[in-house]
Amino acid sequence: MEQFTGDLSLITYLILTAVAFAAGFISAIAGGGGIITLPALLWAGVPPLDALGTNKFQSVFGTLSSTINFLQKGHLDLRPLWPGLLAAIAGSVVGTWSVTQLGGDQLQTLLPILLIAIAIYFMFSPRISDMDAAPRMGNGPFNILVGGGIGFYGGFFGPGMGSIYALAFAALLGYNMRKATAHTKPLVLATNSTSMLIFMLGGHLLLGLAISMSVAQFIGARLGSNLVISRGAKLIKPVIILATIAVAFKLLLEA
Repeated sequence: MEQFTGDLSLITYLILTAVAFAAGFISAIAGGGGIITLPALLWAGVPPLDALGTNKFQSVFGTLSSTINFLQKGHLDLRPLWPGLLAAIAGSVVGTWSVTQLGGDQLQTLLPILLIAIAIYFMFSPRISDMDAAPRMGNGPFNILVGGGIGFYGGFFGPGMGSIYALAFAALLGYNMRKATAHTKPLVLATNSTSMLIFMLGGHLLLGLAISMSVAQFIGARLGSNLVISRGAKLIKPVIILATIAVAFKLLLEA
């Protein structure tokens, strides 16, 4: 399964595991944890497709942790989400298949552009209220368009997906930030689980590293989701923007 033949030192493993913990914590609060872990994997020299597969694997467990926590504490209702979950799975299949067809060279060129686009999104995204607002879209169109569309993006690339989902819940359905964050998690989980399986079948996964990062993600996400429940969500924009732009320019220079 592990096609990457480069050596990762113990220190690199420990750093990536610590990054996964921080990403799980941040992602549970505001989404966007993948913007931290994916650049870190690329900085470590992991090839793009293997980095995407490993990132999907470890992020699934962080999202699973926060989903269980929100569900157990009554902040998540799965019943209206089922059509969106199915649409997200379908979108993720198409998106993941599309990215595996590009190949490493094309992806190496495309990643910086996508990373910069995500950084711009975070930089200019509007402030989201903690109060409910009037919905601008019905659940049916929302599930199909948002679930399928962001599912495709999540399968194709992924970083920032949780934040985009949360923004859509708040802007289109009028959810407050705590509710939007909680309802984002099952959709992200469905998208990333589907994408993870496809990457695994293609052999694009560093299993040992993925397991180590998964444990850290699970713990970090549990702590982060508890903070959402007790204090409300806070977007951690500056760190995400700076890290993403830095890695994007690094990849551009290498290309």
